[in-house]
Amino acid sequence: MMRRGLFATALLTLLVAALCGCSSTSSAPEPPPAAHGNNVSPGGPAEPMGRSKPVRLRIPAIAVDTVLMDLGLQGDGTMEVPPDGVQAGWYTGAPTPGERGPAIIAGHVDWRGYPAVFGRLHTLGPDDEIIVAREDGTEAAFRVTRIEQFPKNAFATSKVYGNIDYAGLRLITCGGSFDPQSQSYDDNVVVFAELVEGQSSGEAR
Repeated sequence: MMRRGLFATALLTLLVAALCGCSSTSSAPEPPPAAHGNNVSPGGPAEPMGRSKPVRLRIPAIAVDTVLMDLGLQGDGTMEVPPDGVQAGWYTGAPTPGERGPAIIAGHVDWRGYPAVFGRLHTLGPDDEIIVAREDGTEAAFRVTRIEQFPKNAFATSKVYGNIDYAGLRLITCGGSFDPQSQSYDDNVVVFAELVEGQSSGEAR
């Protein structure tokens, strides 16, 4: 039996609601684009790694390099969100990046009118590289497999959070049109990725 399956019912919508905090006075992000150049050689998922807390996230294609904070649940059952637009966070109720199952990292697309840590997430394409440094000194390298955009009121819960038999990663932020009344975007942009390599952070890449 998988260590973690489809998350508890309370989690099914909390991540969608969690990123409603993305607010902006700027124009809404563009929709996900077509694929672009390969940065990681495809070859199928690598063997899952052991559990270790993620501490840093790097996405070379969009110049993201940020520490990761822990995101738990608030009193109302919704997921905590980063307190600013600078750092992203890992949801502690999910697998750690590199473990079997869908690890979840969330971040704002903008913050007080300025691009935030995931402001260019929608520009990623298949085979772009995502690197997660872990507390045990290892790094989990992922390749983007696809990017999708889902309405928050019709979120593809099972597709994003459902059981998988490999080490996967989902990067989630806001997207679509901005609703000034609710101070929220209508959609979520989700980047899907799979583990391609796990190694000591001291090894050459």
